[in-house]
Amino acid sequence: MLLSWAALLFNVLTPGGAETIIPLPGPVAQVMAQGALLVALVLALLANPRLVLRPHAVLVLLSVLALMSLVVSLHSEFIVGAVYRSLRLLGFVTVLWLLSPWWGRRDLVLLRAHRLCLGVVLASVLVGAALAPGKAFAVDGRLGGTVWPVPPTQVAHYAAVIFGTTVILWMCRVVTGPHALAVGTVSTVALIGTHTRTALLGALLGLAVASASLFLGHARVRRVSVSTLLGIVVGTLVFAPQVITWLARGQSSGEASRLTGRTDVWADVFATPRPLWEQFLGTGLSNKSFDGLPIDSNWVATYVDQGWVGMMLEASILVVLLLAAATHVRGPRRALALFLVVYCIVASVTETGLGDASPYLLDLAVAASLLASAPGRSPTTGPGA
Repeated sequence: MLLSWAALLFNVLTPGGAETIIPLPGPVAQVMAQGALLVALVLALLANPRLVLRPHAVLVLLSVLALMSLVVSLHSEFIVGAVYRSLRLLGFVTVLWLLSPWWGRRDLVLLRAHRLCLGVVLASVLVGAALAPGKAFAVDGRLGGTVWPVPPTQVAHYAAVIFGTTVILWMCRVVTGPHALAVGTVSTVALIGTHTRTALLGALLGLAVASASLFLGHARVRRVSVSTLLGIVVGTLVFAPQVITWLARGQSSGEASRLTGRTDVWADVFATPRPLWEQFLGTGLSNKSFDGLPIDSNWVATYVDQGWVGMMLEASILVVLLLAAATHVRGPRRALALFLVVYCIVASVTETGLGDASPYLLDLAVAASLLASAPGRSPTTGPGA
């Protein structure tokens, strides 16, 4: 199972344009990443040879979204790229179905696999920064990958998820203090180094909601929450100029209010006339750009690709997970799931991924697995399980 999950994550490690320590042509990196989906599928079949599937509302909604995207993409102006992306999403969801027997296990196997894979990627980023700091911070002084070309926003995403889940596991006494301190420090350094405000905000809000769900039942959570709140207030007052400079990232107030020009693109998208059927169903999966500019918003990109129906399906996935968390017994599983869902909601404002194969879908799959009921039995153990 672990190997299949690692291949699935590698498939969505979209290579950026950064220069790597070992020269790696862009097309070669793309082929390696895209080919990993087939590897993930084969490994999932080996791990689940009897094709045992556990029905789950999130998987059903993802399947409907993938099938709808494929049908719409068949009528796309850019049919080859759109159909390929739709088939990739369909294959991605198929692997999640094959791994569904591991959902709900008490040993948090899917979360541990996810954290391990993200940790390996983050470690490669930090190793690259140590070996070639000039290349690692070449993109506007923001930390990126140089062993594998990981964009700064993705590095921030992985660091934020590792940091948040580590804090929750420590507060629930699942991991030891030294382990939490080491992992938390490394992930915090990486997160700060990326200068990614969305990831920082998502991690903080996710931790706030997760801590609130644990507040009454864990004394450590109450102590940490109060001391953290006081620390943030004091730290903000003492280091206000440095905090403002870091958040501004060299931008003017006008640029910051327009989210680095994102809102201009969003306004153009909704101002462009579209046939009624395109408004409801979209035009098929694209590269998430509009007039050559990145859309950088999951909801706006989904409106373009999958229309209002796609937006409703994605919102339904989030609502299902939130409702499942609200009715789940209080404890680390619910807190971890809430953190991941809240983080994805915050990130969806300025990042794309909920409607396509992406690390965000993996985050939501882990959240769903944490909230799922315990399985009766697992399939025959395969490679990496």
